[in-house]
Amino acid sequence: MEQGAKVALLSPEQLKKKFPWINTQDVALASYGLENEGWFDPWLLLSALRRKALSMGVLHCHGEVTGFNYVTQEMVTSDGDPVNFRRIHEVIVQAQNSLETQPVECMAVVNAAGAWSSKVAEMIGIGCGSPGTFQEFKLPVEPRKRYIYMFHCPNGPGLDCPLLIDSSGAYFRREGLGGNYIGGLSPLEEEEPDHSNLDVDHEYFQQKVWPLLAYRVPVFESLKVKSSWAGYYDYNTYDQNGVIGTHPLVPNFYFACGFSGHGLQQAPAVGRAVAELLHNGQFTTLDLTSFDFQRFIFQQPILERNIV
Repeated sequence: MEQGAKVALLSPEQLKKKFPWINTQDVALASYGLENEGWFDPWLLLSALRRKALSMGVLHCHGEVTGFNYVTQEMVTSDGDPVNFRRIHEVIVQAQNSLETQPVECMAVVNAAGAWSSKVAEMIGIGCGSPGTFQEFKLPVEPRKRYIYMFHCPNGPGLDCPLLIDSSGAYFRREGLGGNYIGGLSPLEEEEPDHSNLDVDHEYFQQKVWPLLAYRVPVFESLKVKSSWAGYYDYNTYDQNGVIGTHPLVPNFYFACGFSGHGLQQAPAVGRAVAELLHNGQFTTLDLTSFDFQRFIFQQPILERNIV
């Protein structure tokens, strides 16, 4: 929820009066945003941020990270156990459309590789250590494929249609002015699709998503799917929340990943937080220490009661 957002709690009767197209048969209470809420075009926002960064002198290069060059310093704990600290001084990058790699000198590395963040972390040894060491704990982020369907319903909700998130997890919102909508549903753990490709399962919409949408909005019985696509969540299997901060044994390796589908909503704040860490050595605007990597080591998950 945005800072300053105003939300009203509506009874089934109030909800039905405001949105007569909603089936409120099994609804006990609904929340409705009154102010400072809405949706945005993710690609447009990303492009705008990128253009602003370029205008301020940022050099944007395309390539794939294949490894790191680093120095190691060994220290011994009070118990006599050796601990290896690493500091990255070069990133090995393979340029697009090239088989050659080249080292890029760096002061710090920010791991914002999304669904592939764990793979990048393993390149510096995170998650590859012996049992009983800090290096044993891997970054618990993996790709999860999610589908989005665009459908048309000529008699569907009009301009007053909000982003609707059903108690079942199904969601939809209006897309433009021509009776088009986009929506979807995250699968159950046992239904997770193969993420080796971005093929869309159209039967999933027919069997799982459409019945839920049509139950909540009866006019959606007559909807017709026009297009669809799939993308990846950088899914944090530990607690479905972001990982922000450094690794205890690689102090110049920063995390900004694992947001489990909420990344773009949180991106401006996370970008500022990581910038503060890099520039000031600490958070100054919002204290996000609880989201650091050490919560995996000390078994301190950050759990939310409701996640969609």
